[in-house]
Amino acid sequence: MSGENYTAVMEFIFLGLTDSPELQVILFVLFSMIYTLTMIGNGGMITLIMIDSQLHTPMYFFLTNLSLTDIIYSSTITPKMLVDLLSERKVISFTGCFLQMYFFIALITIECILFGLMAYDRYVAICNPLLYPVIMSRTVCLKMAIGAFTAGFLNSIIHTSYISSLSYCGSNVVHHFFCDSPPILKLSCSDTQMNETIIFICAGINMLGTLLIILTSYIYILFSILRLHSVEGRRKAFSTCASHLTAIAIFYGTEIVTYLCPSSSYSPTQGKVISVFYTVVIPMLNPLIYSLRNEEVKRALKNAVTRRRIITFI
Repeated sequence: MSGENYTAVMEFIFLGLTDSPELQVILFVLFSMIYTLTMIGNGGMITLIMIDSQLHTPMYFFLTNLSLTDIIYSSTITPKMLVDLLSERKVISFTGCFLQMYFFIALITIECILFGLMAYDRYVAICNPLLYPVIMSRTVCLKMAIGAFTAGFLNSIIHTSYISSLSYCGSNVVHHFFCDSPPILKLSCSDTQMNETIIFICAGINMLGTLLIILTSYIYILFSILRLHSVEGRRKAFSTCASHLTAIAIFYGTEIVTYLCPSSSYSPTQGKVISVFYTVVIPMLNPLIYSLRNEEVKRALKNAVTRRRIITFI
């Protein structure tokens, strides 16, 4: 860039999800409802686990961390998107853009690791039930959770520092509704090959590494379940694992398409549609999946409602 006249980008302009004013209003109402359900669902899940002593187990400890991550994760993207849906000019500052990207990448990494930890927890509980209290002790679970958050924020520093250090001197129009790395890299006038390689390697290690842990854990779990003589035991084990696998399938499916496909095949329109699922929809679905398909959570919720009615009556 030396010797050339250029103006550095100081802000980015989002194109958003649609140009239609009518559709923007509809999407605002829809996503406002989804965001409200996300806050209520995840907040309610955290509260329910805290007040019910029977849910003070490693699985629900990790589920609490997942709900907390979903609350912050969704709040990093959705409020700004809602404001932009009603705004004529969808602007974010250079600093604000990379701050949003930093928290988004950190939290999405943490979510991947938490899914892996929850799969490992189910593997130990089903395949090594006698050693479960020792292997998944409170101290070990706490260290695992701290490790997940530390790894997430360190991974995000690598991503964000590399991308923010590039030169942005051309168009500042982002074909997206938030500051995700693929559309931002498209705007750089620097050579982004190394950055794309780093993103691919980091995303590959995080997503495929945790996915390998999940698949390996569930292969062992499947064989252990099939060896159970009790029909009720099989049903309960399948019910618990099915909710986890449902959440994983939706989350990893959309993530792999976005971050592990070649940049040459990246489509801005496709990227926006897929991003809606893992930034807006999935944080709402996680508490619904784990509550509706989990007998222990439904029992705890029923007990909490019953206690509230008794207190109100008294």
